Amino acid sequence: MEEIILQILDALRRGETVDDRALVKLVHAQARHAGGDKRAFAKRRLLPFYQWVKREEPDRWARWGITPELEEGLIKVLRMKPRRSASGVATITVITKPWPCSGSCIFCPSDVRMPKSYLADEPACARAEQACFDPYLQVSARLTALSQMGHATDKIELIVLGGTWSDYPAEYQIWFMRELFRALNDDATVGESGSSARVGSSDESGAASVPPGFSAAPASFDLAAAPAPLDPVATEAVQREVTDGRLSYNQAVAQLYGENDAWREATRVQTATMEELEYEQRRNETARHRVVGLVIETRPDAITPEALVNIRRMGATKIQMGVQSVDQRVLDANGRGIRVAQIERAFSLLRLFGFKIHAHFMVNLLGSTPEADRLDYQRFVAELAFQPDEVKLYPCALIESSRLRGRYEAGEWRPYTEDELVGVLIDDVLATPAYCRVSRMIRDFSSGDIMVGNKKPNLRQMVESRLHVRCEQTGERVQEIRFREIATSEVDVRALRLEVVPYETPATSERFLQWVTPEGRIAGFLRLSLPKAAAVEALASELRTAGCEPPVQPGEAMIREVHVYGMAARVGDEGGAAQHHGLGRKLVERACGFAREAGYERINVISAVGTREYYRHLGFYDHGLYQQCKIRTEGMLHHG
Repeated sequence: MEEIILQILDALRRGETVDDRALVKLVHAQARHAGGDKRAFAKRRLLPFYQWVKREEPDRWARWGITPELEEGLIKVLRMKPRRSASGVATITVITKPWPCSGSCIFCPSDVRMPKSYLADEPACARAEQACFDPYLQVSARLTALSQMGHATDKIELIVLGGTWSDYPAEYQIWFMRELFRALNDDATVGESGSSARVGSSDESGAASVPPGFSAAPASFDLAAAPAPLDPVATEAVQREVTDGRLSYNQAVAQLYGENDAWREATRVQTATMEELEYEQRRNETARHRVVGLVIETRPDAITPEALVNIRRMGATKIQMGVQSVDQRVLDANGRGIRVAQIERAFSLLRLFGFKIHAHFMVNLLGSTPEADRLDYQRFVAELAFQPDEVKLYPCALIESSRLRGRYEAGEWRPYTEDELVGVLIDDVLATPAYCRVSRMIRDFSSGDIMVGNKKPNLRQMVESRLHVRCEQTGERVQEIRFREIATSEVDVRALRLEVVPYETPATSERFLQWVTPEGRIAGFLRLSLPKAAAVEALASELRTAGCEPPVQPGEAMIREVHVYGMAARVGDEGGAAQHHGLGRKLVERACGFAREAGYERINVISAVGTREYYRHLGFYDHGLYQQCKIRTEGMLHHG
């Protein structure tokens, strides 16, 4: 291991480029020299080895003569899966515990070991099950893995998945969020220097401290004290009953977990107060691992003004929402139990509250056709009532435990052929506007779990490969965001130009501001909402009737998202990536200018907990559920 590290360092000192091909040659040469298995020198082992030497044998590390610049180059060579932080943020996905679902969609799998619609073999689900669905342990495991792969973890996007968030008890929701923040605040990485492995902030004696009147959380986590894994024989028997249609998912969950003493005891202690959560949020404002985005998952019919107030208090900035289709006939055929009007209302409410809207949309649902799918998606991304910010666009696949199996066996549903599916997805990508990002095209289902349907994990690559060919032949251009991201590339800031894409919705006028290169690639963007007074007043009236104070007022614009691309860099680091050229600040200044010209007096930003300090430096102050700044004619932003 050491010899490979030293050879990489020597090459970097000579100014040579060490790419993956060069690294493989070094690994193979060292394996031949050592007479061992080359897997012992695999890339995934090199960075943890380097980190271990630096932490545990500082004298040995010092002899390597590594400067900060040299270390940066070394980590770039050894980093695993660099795209995971190419958007500028490291992502941690956590899964909530199995719980009864308010929906009954025929395409959803029913794995009784997981929340509804998720499978135990999905990577995030497997990690969650190993951690007994404990949010603290899930965050700890991912922080450790990301660090060992060479990713900066100063800026974290937390994604909370597991079905409909609002189906869970309020006490569990608050506890789950508190534990997520607490794990990040505790620097809960395993074996990393600087990690306290202790819960809560500590005084000089090392004792955990909590504010007066707060309940002390446990000082450590012991998996032996967590709910024991379910009996595999009993679980398999219950799963077979669900798969065969003799037992519903909700009945199975009640039987397996509701009658389990360990799980009942865990539920009893999975509670926290909003004050305890807010305490951890304040700690996170200046923590080593700051939350710069927090995502929860729900259904359109669960979106209400009161629910959004609570979700926002918990720190959420983005909502993943299962839409699947805006064709009422298809929704009904698939047992969605929602109306298109509820989807439309959910979009308007989310925009008025400032949330980013990440919609799930499916093709090849029961009752649809390739041509109907194309029209459905075009309506979804173009009609004023919808127009999502981001889309998970994926095909329906048949899982054995879903109710769709009966319809398939009856000949009422069939999967599209590969050409049909790729053709639909190509047309959908081309129909996606410049302000929308297609985040993914497949679920994380393993091919072994899929009875029929797409089993190719590289579906997106297939789509994009054919897209390139088609665009070269026809002159069409892909506008969607992910296709145009600069990712890990360097940018010439002087060549960037600001483009503004305006569009209307029933509740707001939207402005999508984007920094683009001469080739049309995107280096950063901002989503500005200019709420319509009538919509704001209607929301305020509805909230007051429910006994809630309206979070937004007429005359207030809203910044729903600011994102600048480039490999996630540690807080305080300098670099050539787009994030280090003040592009975000300039976007905010331009947004203030647009809001002022439109007659708005104040501007809110739906800041994440970990970005509050950044916006304070720009002149924003804490204001209810948001941060706010008064718009002035000159010097619209306070310069720290």
